[in-house]
Amino acid sequence: MTPLGLKLRPGESIFDQLVSAAQKAILSRELTEGQDYEGWLEMRPGLGTVVAPAPHKLDDMRRQLMQQEIARLVAEARRVGLVLTDLFDAIHAEWTKAVDSVEATR
Repeated sequence: MTPLGLKLRPGESIFDQLVSAAQKAILSRELTEGQDYEGWLEMRPGLGTVVAPAPHKLDDMRRQLMQQEIARLVAEARRVGLVLTDLFDAIHAEWTKAVDSVEATR
């Protein structure tokens, strides 16, 4: 269960489920104006709710977003016996492959 009371249901768009959960939270007054303390969204008269300008330093936010996945990757790499240089080389190879595939599609 998420903070909005969202229980993900298979076969339905996550976006649609999130919008519905947010609407219900607003209608039930669980979510009120000014509660978006992280500043991701803002209300604009005539437009509705829009994505707000980045409220924090983007580099810090990117690092925080990836921290949990990085921790899992490091734990799994250690579990299978990789050393840091092997893990770095594997990440570098994947990064290069991703960059190459993006450039190939341009």
